[in-house]
Amino acid sequence: MYCYFYALHNFSYIVISVIVSNIIVFGASGQLGHCLKQVVAEQQSQDVFFPVESEANILDVAALEKLFAEHKPQYCINCAAYTAVDKAEDDRDVALKVNRDGAGNLAKLCQQYQATLVHVSTDFVFEGNTPYPLTEADAANPINVYGLTKLEGEKVITEQLKAHYIIRTSWLYSEHGNNFVKTMLRLGTEKDELKIIADQIGTPTYAVDLAECILAVIANDEQQYGIYHYSNEGVTSWYDFAMGIFDIAGTDINVLPVRTSEYVTKAVRPTYSVMDKTKIKTTFGIKIPYWRESLELCIKRLQKA
Repeated sequence: MYCYFYALHNFSYIVISVIVSNIIVFGASGQLGHCLKQVVAEQQSQDVFFPVESEANILDVAALEKLFAEHKPQYCINCAAYTAVDKAEDDRDVALKVNRDGAGNLAKLCQQYQATLVHVSTDFVFEGNTPYPLTEADAANPINVYGLTKLEGEKVITEQLKAHYIIRTSWLYSEHGNNFVKTMLRLGTEKDELKIIADQIGTPTYAVDLAECILAVIANDEQQYGIYHYSNEGVTSWYDFAMGIFDIAGTDINVLPVRTSEYVTKAVRPTYSVMDKTKIKTTFGIKIPYWRESLELCIKRLQKA
């Protein structure tokens, strides 16, 4: 079947026509899953299956085996994850089951059915104490339970399955689910003043951009397996991210920058987790939008909705 992959909101609008294979998306009800549905609908692809969670729980091996036997996918996209960063500090066993064992279940079945696994990971696998963009070759050293469980998931995939793409991302947001952008827009209507952390540095990622990237990697069919980094371009702090949100939305609110030490959370966060995207750009020819450009598009869509 032919499927067409567009640069949906970049300035290139290049069309790539390729034959794609049967794809199953796990975690279809989450933020990234919704964005994949949106992009697939825009591209009018009929070859991507989004099972409901009750049929596709990555901890339910019997259910997974039934799905693989029925659909015989050539690609699996794993968006399912335990992402409650602070809660994971007290919920380590559950986080490990989802982020490590669930990933392992998919890897085993992909190996059995000769399918390629595209697995979404996180910048939180890094300690985040070096002031330069991190490459895939830099040592992972997570400083919280969430990051540790995601790194364990990466390890079990690489040990069990050659045909895999692990895509680390950061600061994910979109029109769907709960995320920083939607929270700021809501608080902007409820509060006169907010305090936002200014000494944690990273890069926001519009989940629609990530969805397009994942599908482009599959469409490219380079079989250059391994770990890749993807976020939007640019560098910012949570404070500047919030200021950008309010500026684009036209929200009048006083925002005060604060240090991490003034806003204590259960889990420690990386101080600097900017990722280098050279590998994914050069391997697959992917053009990545600047973070504020994508933020503007997301907020416009939210305001229209």
